Amino acid sequence: MQASQINRALDLMRETFAEVSKLWWAFFDWVAVVDWRKLAVTWLLAFVFFGMVNTPEPAVWYLFISFGIKVLAGGKRRAELVAKDATLKAEVATLERRLTEAQMAALQAQVEPHFLFNTLALIGRLIETDPPEAAKVHAHLISYLRSSLPQMRSSGGATLGKQLELSRAYLAIMQARMKERLAVRFEVPDFLGSAPFPPMMLQTLIENAIKHGLEPKIEGGTITVRARVEVATLIVDVCDDGIGIDLHADDGVGLANIRERLQLLYGNQAELVIEAPPGGGACASVRIPYKMMEGA
Repeated sequence: MQASQINRALDLMRETFAEVSKLWWAFFDWVAVVDWRKLAVTWLLAFVFFGMVNTPEPAVWYLFISFGIKVLAGGKRRAELVAKDATLKAEVATLERRLTEAQMAALQAQVEPHFLFNTLALIGRLIETDPPEAAKVHAHLISYLRSSLPQMRSSGGATLGKQLELSRAYLAIMQARMKERLAVRFEVPDFLGSAPFPPMMLQTLIENAIKHGLEPKIEGGTITVRARVEVATLIVDVCDDGIGIDLHADDGVGLANIRERLQLLYGNQAELVIEAPPGGGACASVRIPYKMMEGA
């Protein structure tokens, strides 16, 4: 019984020592980082308080101890704490960047798989009915895959020029499928080709315009891709003269994907704007900060 009491007393002493040690190092770190003016205010308050109870000794000890810590170890400890804080912030920033990259990779991987299967089926039919046209579609598919696969694996190095190259290959395949029902027009100045532009966004807007605007229209229509710069903002439009769009309807998967990726990449500096032109059809605009060239 006596041994158990001794053990409990020892445990209590260890716990008390641990708590006192924590309080001491918390006090030490506070003295190390607090500025001299605030520390002097605490000295004054300590002398006032303990003077009122006629026991000035604790105030004197507090002054000497805190002054000694501040002079002898304050600078070094402050530097250690600042370095520790910077390291933690860097680690958090690294984790946030990796999370963003993972989110981007997942979003960019959400590409319509039916396009590839439909194109392969089209090539199979054309081999029997129009072999030269099958060869053309096959070449366009190779060009499309050569452009799209690297972009789906990496979010870096994407430019508007690369996105236009990918879109032209995609639209060439769609024209082989839709024939005269699909016309295409590009209105993009050459100098904008080097402007950074997120991968697969233009492709998604074109797919959306064809699927929801032109394919349901018996006579088809025209896809127009435009780009311009207005007040340091790069604006890329994909417009169609199809059946139109309900501006009050919720975004589909493709448009929601674009909005989320823009938020991840640019925060509130970018947006996706959907409009219904007076003449009919729909127009989707990606608006991002403009840079003269990649890496600028």
